[in-house]
Amino acid sequence: MHDPELTYVVGAGSSGSVIASRTTENPDRRVVLLEAGPDYADPADTPADLRDGTRNAWSSHDWGYRYRPTAGSPRLPQPRGRVVGGSSAVNTCIALRGQPSDYNEWADLGLDEWSWERCLPAFKRLENDLDVCNEWHGQGGPLPIRRHGPAELTPWQSAFLGGCEELGFARCADTNDPTTTGYGAHAMNLLHGERVSAAQAYLTPEVRARENLRIRANTLVRRVVIRNGRVEGLELESRGRVEVVPTRRVVLSAGAVASPGILLRSGVGPRRTVERLGVSLVSDVPAVGRRMLDHFGAMIVLAPRRGTCSVHEPLIQTCVRFTSQGSETRNDVMVQPGSFLQLPRSVVPCFTLMVCVGKPRGHSSLTFESADPHTRPRIAGRALSDPVDRERAVEALQVAWRCARSRAMRGLTHFAWPRRSVMSNRTALGAWVRRFSGTAYHLCGTVPMGTEGDPDAAVDGRGRVRGVSGLWVADASVFPTIPSANINLPTLMVGERFGAWFRTGGAD
Repeated sequence: MHDPELTYVVGAGSSGSVIASRTTENPDRRVVLLEAGPDYADPADTPADLRDGTRNAWSSHDWGYRYRPTAGSPRLPQPRGRVVGGSSAVNTCIALRGQPSDYNEWADLGLDEWSWERCLPAFKRLENDLDVCNEWHGQGGPLPIRRHGPAELTPWQSAFLGGCEELGFARCADTNDPTTTGYGAHAMNLLHGERVSAAQAYLTPEVRARENLRIRANTLVRRVVIRNGRVEGLELESRGRVEVVPTRRVVLSAGAVASPGILLRSGVGPRRTVERLGVSLVSDVPAVGRRMLDHFGAMIVLAPRRGTCSVHEPLIQTCVRFTSQGSETRNDVMVQPGSFLQLPRSVVPCFTLMVCVGKPRGHSSLTFESADPHTRPRIAGRALSDPVDRERAVEALQVAWRCARSRAMRGLTHFAWPRRSVMSNRTALGAWVRRFSGTAYHLCGTVPMGTEGDPDAAVDGRGRVRGVSGLWVADASVFPTIPSANINLPTLMVGERFGAWFRTGGAD
């Protein structure tokens, strides 16, 4: 029997955890939160690599996806968190919002509810900024955000800030203040070196104690059961057992890879793709999985002088943001120093300077070759294949190169890769970066939202899937364009907004 107030939320990551928590603030709304990975309800049981916010947790709680950054490159890991907390439980804890123009860009597509003015209250509501109290920030929210002080910076990170100063960049005390640019400490969601994931922030013991919330971990969602254009149930797999649970309300927050996969296996997507997978078509929605957005970039590698580099130090603490030549988006390029890189067959780790293009024109592709939910999709990056993207990456790499040669930094390293002759020649560097570029792991945009009749949209501005009643998508999949910074905070913001709508019935 269907419970009209019960919603199944699929995926307990940066959006699903938030939606479940915020929705169940209304005692009349009931939620079952499903997660394919394990749940560490007691923080004391959380594995050490998930607690450690100074670096990524690469493999212990991962989906095992692989991707090709460029057409001729080998397949590399594409980490995605498979655990309650999702990728927020395994990432580097960078807490950036992007620029107001990122969200006004969405409003310009006809999505008026997603303007910067409408999104800012949700950004403020989700955070407890421990450093800054002004019109741009919130205090008392679930997610603590802070910046490393000068005494906490590694020598490499501190030297980078000195190099940026030598190059004439402005000092930036708060990377989430939209009026700022330049160099400074990253805003980060970690305390005393420990990661604060969406699960830790939103699924607290008090929230878990609610009678109207149930968390069901180690449960894979195979497909949504849809009849006559209406959700009727969910097909689940747990410990090798497959079952169908009845429901009329499903929210997909499984992420930019898994959410479109579930839709396709449920018969929702491009007709030719659905039929190729051997699935009966429910709704022909061409935009599902048509393209995947991501940030692309590259890095230079520097060999440390003796005793200056350690794998035990925090990987990332600082950055410089600036506007690339000819860009219409402020702060669309970022350079950040990596405190260590352990290369294969190398005993001594290296330093890196990493660059990221924030508003790429190019995109990745996502291809599902089977309706088997255990078969991994094919992800092809096409990194920096667009000439404008490539020029912006080259510009950023040359800034990094100048920084590495500054008085503040050059005493710590020897230059390693690529060759100096490549770095000093813009044409050669453009050819090199096309071969050796990669992803920033900021996957989004695979089920984009848009207005009625928009051929590039799969859901409307409140996540309702076209042609199906009772089915929503609410995660980074719905981004119609990519924000110009790391996407964890934007995804949490999406969860905040959908959580408020589900709490009050505003998404129905």
